[in-house]
Amino acid sequence: MQRFEDRVVIVTGAGSGIGEATARRFVAEGARVVLTDSVAEKIDAVVASLPEGRAVALPADSCDYDQVAAMVQATVDRFGQLDVLVNNAGTITQGTVQDTSVEDWHRVLDTDLSGVFYGTKAALAHLLDSRGCIVNVSSVSGLAGDWRMSAYNAAKGGVSNFTRAVALDHGRDGVRVNAVAPGFVWTDLTSEDGEPHELDDEFARRIALGRGGLPDEVAAAITFLASDDAGFITGVVLPVDGGTMASNGQPAQA
Repeated sequence: MQRFEDRVVIVTGAGSGIGEATARRFVAEGARVVLTDSVAEKIDAVVASLPEGRAVALPADSCDYDQVAAMVQATVDRFGQLDVLVNNAGTITQGTVQDTSVEDWHRVLDTDLSGVFYGTKAALAHLLDSRGCIVNVSSVSGLAGDWRMSAYNAAKGGVSNFTRAVALDHGRDGVRVNAVAPGFVWTDLTSEDGEPHELDDEFARRIALGRGGLPDEVAAAITFLASDDAGFITGVVLPVDGGTMASNGQPAQA
């Protein structure tokens, strides 16, 4: 499929995991893709592995609005347009409120929530021109709570509702705004090598499909929401979780 031919896409946090898989999927479907991340070496390596001329690396720290705005402007200066923004950059910390330092709280909120706002704010004028779209990466942790992850839950819950709010504000302008909410996905954050392994029994019991997800599977959902196939979909936070959110929390029966 070439659903994104002649379209320009920005993917944040594109140096690994879901962001890398998403950038690769957009390139495979004909887009010109800007990969951005705070670590230049990571996105440089991904771009070097993609077909020449289809992707470019523009480093930016998603926590810094000036850097994000400069990256978006550099994209438009280079390609003349912007059609899709994928706000994917994220981080995590674990612990109760008492365990969570003020520094870790701000690090997670700045990256996972403020970064989404910064990307949206910097890109919106260009997306209004192109009648483009935004896909944010939330989480099942933005739809329900976890033990010992209050900062991450707060950030991803904010992403989910921010998605809905921006969709309401700009639907009549022709800009669609959606999010995916991945469950357990094998990435650098969940595995030392980013490769699938046998799931812990507790995780496996809570996922209807009985396995963890792959970055490519989340990327497929992101590109669907960004495509014309989803032209009448906005304000949606789509679980991509193997059926985790299908449960009401009660244990499986023997």
